[in-house]
Amino acid sequence: MAGQIKRTIDSIVEQRANGNPTIALTTKAKLVLKGVNPGSFGETSPDDPVIMAKIRKIAVDFGVQLGSDEWPVTTAFSTKPVPDAVHDLRAQCGNSKPRAVIFFASPQYDLPALNREISQAFPEACIVGCSTAGEIVGGAMLSGSVVAMFLGEGVVEHAAAAVVEDISSGTCVRDALLKLERDFQAPLSTLDLRSHVGLVLLDGLSGAQERVMEELGDATDLFFVGGSAGGDTKLETTDVLANGRLYTDAAVLVLLRLKTGFDIVKTQSFKPTGKTLVATKVEETQREVIEFNRRPALNAYAAALGIEPEQASSQFFRHPLGLMIEGDPFVRSPRVVAGRGIRFYSHIKEGMELAVLEATDIVEDTRAAIEAQKAAPGQIQGIIEFQCILRTQQLREEGRCGQYGAIFSGIPMVGFSTYGEAYLGHVNQTSTMLVFR
Repeated sequence: MAGQIKRTIDSIVEQRANGNPTIALTTKAKLVLKGVNPGSFGETSPDDPVIMAKIRKIAVDFGVQLGSDEWPVTTAFSTKPVPDAVHDLRAQCGNSKPRAVIFFASPQYDLPALNREISQAFPEACIVGCSTAGEIVGGAMLSGSVVAMFLGEGVVEHAAAAVVEDISSGTCVRDALLKLERDFQAPLSTLDLRSHVGLVLLDGLSGAQERVMEELGDATDLFFVGGSAGGDTKLETTDVLANGRLYTDAAVLVLLRLKTGFDIVKTQSFKPTGKTLVATKVEETQREVIEFNRRPALNAYAAALGIEPEQASSQFFRHPLGLMIEGDPFVRSPRVVAGRGIRFYSHIKEGMELAVLEATDIVEDTRAAIEAQKAAPGQIQGIIEFQCILRTQQLREEGRCGQYGAIFSGIPMVGFSTYGEAYLGHVNQTSTMLVFR
């Protein structure tokens, strides 16, 4: 994307001046005094989301209406408390009336109050969100904030949400899908896969993510991408939000009918070592593998790496396992040693063959994935990212959050650090993204 800042500044000047050259000149001067120099932006200038947000707020101050076609996807963030945080989001959104609002908030917030204020600020929108283990906006990695994406009518024709409750007890997703069918007035099987896409936000501590995603895959061929709500790093409680309510032990399903295209990105920074392990005995309810290759899981994993079993846990981060599908790893990350077994962050079923993986470079791998998206047909209108908390922790420890953020420079983007990522199934140490075209 490029040139949108210039076009919007021109629109502000034209509306205020109404053909009066003196008012046009003073409007430009006022923009400069507010920190935006119109002369600094041309048709090829990148559309920096931070500057975009500043210009939208200036438009509100000037009483200028910016159409949703001018800002089809906008982003905003705030670190202020409720209700000031929502006033911040509203100002950064400008005068647009989004069809959908997707927000991610630190559990430091009073989430019911935040949800209520956002619902009141955008009464005509489909609004969903969840708690986080860190927030992302415009490529900046934050904590203790709320971030939001506003999807206007230039991108979204229709949006609806449905909630699956009590997911840990085995509740089926079909009732929620029937609600979406009623809202879209059509069976899901008749919807165009090129213009309809789903988001899924799940309770990150439910332990039911695999089953929810499996049931979604059984019930529809529509693509759903998303992640599991976080709770900072405390692993105590996580929440999902929809329809003005807060839920635990639940999954929120969002269905979007898009005017433009979309892509789904799944990227992880690992490659196979050439070693494989077969799960020969598991306790699936605990996400525990008891045996690999008919040996105690800890011993078999350590032998594959050429180390002693006592050293195995120190290698979990750099050497997870991957369920290989067409050469692409769907990562299962070891969590903790349990006797001679290993508990994972994702289920492993008995009989699964998994590749032992080794870490590569998160920044370079993600940069390559985004560059490929930039080179694909159609401009990128925006990105929602679901980033594993383990990836976020690694970037923080390595001091590379700034490098990671720079990958998304000039792209309207929000996301959060998750307790697991969703695409076709439940995965770990991965970034899943929905890219709006």
